[in-house]
Amino acid sequence: MLLVLSNTFMTFAWYGHLKFKELRWFNSLGLLAIILISWGIALFEYFFQVPANRIGYKGNGGPFSLVELKVLQEVITLVVFAIFSLVLFKTEHLRPNHFIRFLFLVLAVYFVFKK
Repeated sequence: MLLVLSNTFMTFAWYGHLKFKELRWFNSLGLLAIILISWGIALFEYFFQVPANRIGYKGNGGPFSLVELKVLQEVITLVVFAIFSLVLFKTEHLRPNHFIRFLFLVLAVYFVFKK
């Protein structure tokens, strides 16, 4: 759950600013202001990402190896991004090649966790 929350904040930090132009009071902001706002949002990503990795890592008593944590994080990132882009950016559509990519990600998770 911590990884889902962290990736949600990071997705908003990286791509949410693309929707700012729809908000009147953001139109007058320069690039530096947008960067600082994105950094502020990304700060919350670290509040969830760091504990998720510390708790989840085998070396700290968690259930996952470093590689397993990274693969999980990548899959969660793409799922969060897909939902984000479909909900906030109505011009984006899922195509068959996106589903194939998701299938390969599921296979990657399978092979990483296969003992």
